[in-house]
Amino acid sequence: MKALRNYLNKIKPHFEEGGKLHALQSVFDGFETFLFVPNTTAKSGTHIHDAIDSKRIMSMVVIALMPAMLFGMYNVGYQNYLAAGTLASASFFEIFCYGFMAVLPKILVSYIVGLGIEFIWAQWKGEEIQEGYLVSGILIPLIVPIGCPLWMLALACAFSVIICKEIFGGTGMNLFNPAIAARMFLFFAYPSKMTGDQVWVAQDKIFGLGNTLPDTFTAATPLGELGQNITPNASLLDMTLGFIPGSIGETSVVAIALGAVLLLWTGIASWRTMLSVFVGGALMAVIFEQAGQSMTWWHHFVLGGFAFGAVFMATDPVTSCRTRTGQFIYGFIIGAMAIIIRVRNAGYPEGMMLAIFFGNMIAPMIDHFVVERNISKRLKRGGSK
Repeated sequence: MKALRNYLNKIKPHFEEGGKLHALQSVFDGFETFLFVPNTTAKSGTHIHDAIDSKRIMSMVVIALMPAMLFGMYNVGYQNYLAAGTLASASFFEIFCYGFMAVLPKILVSYIVGLGIEFIWAQWKGEEIQEGYLVSGILIPLIVPIGCPLWMLALACAFSVIICKEIFGGTGMNLFNPAIAARMFLFFAYPSKMTGDQVWVAQDKIFGLGNTLPDTFTAATPLGELGQNITPNASLLDMTLGFIPGSIGETSVVAIALGAVLLLWTGIASWRTMLSVFVGGALMAVIFEQAGQSMTWWHHFVLGGFAFGAVFMATDPVTSCRTRTGQFIYGFIIGAMAIIIRVRNAGYPEGMMLAIFFGNMIAPMIDHFVVERNISKRLKRGGSK
């Protein structure tokens, strides 16, 4: 690392003011600050300095996503071999490699398109490259079905970066979670590629791995089956472990829980938001269950994107509530709304995406009222009218 640091110090003058590569200063700064913690500090004013910066926070979230991503890769291969009836003869290596080769292009397209736009935007504006897409770049591929075409994914990434982040001022200024915006763009623009029974299982061979399935092959998700009052074939164990059709990174509650532990242990994610999402979802699910709805509260937790959304999307520090009381309210509303959408809309068995989107929309208002209420209470304690 010392040799790399010395090399960066050697070439850095070329990218500074007056250097022959000054036009690429923001690109160099982006790579340097990703590799090393900046050694510069504020020159004036009152500031709080910490050992961790936003790039390190984003990197920790990416690490927390690794279990869900790796299991998602394995499950993609597992579902292909299972559908073809050749699962018993396939090795772990063959199954994982097939899923890896199927998912990797989506991750590459997401980062190439998203970071490419970030780099171009920073160069155009003469600003530092922002680090927010480090997380969005991996979130977006994990919340789409394996059947999503790469060109559609590229469009969604461009939409989320330009329309939902950069025009608001960049990282830290966006109102809506970019990954949620990307999925909503895909869902409403290309619904046939995001829902139905033909998008959840990879159907072609990849470099000689896997099996080519018939074009007419279908595989409904257990959540979709329950939404149609059909009893799923999958067991509770398979639903919990994640051996079911679904979006790439959303099927395994166990893998998601491992990421949640890391985020909570490091203090990056708010336990108030995360907990209240599950409380709100459980309470609303029990109410509907008592009213005669067949899906139990635990079905909602282990199926679809509920757990993934609660851990990685609702807790986004930029688009969620900042006040402690607001985080409880915000999370509860998201959890309850997700269940309402699932139960009351027969044509839309999933509801987490819309719930988080609307939660992002009202988060500033929730914080505003919480702050105003605190101000009012303090004034009353002080005897002011």
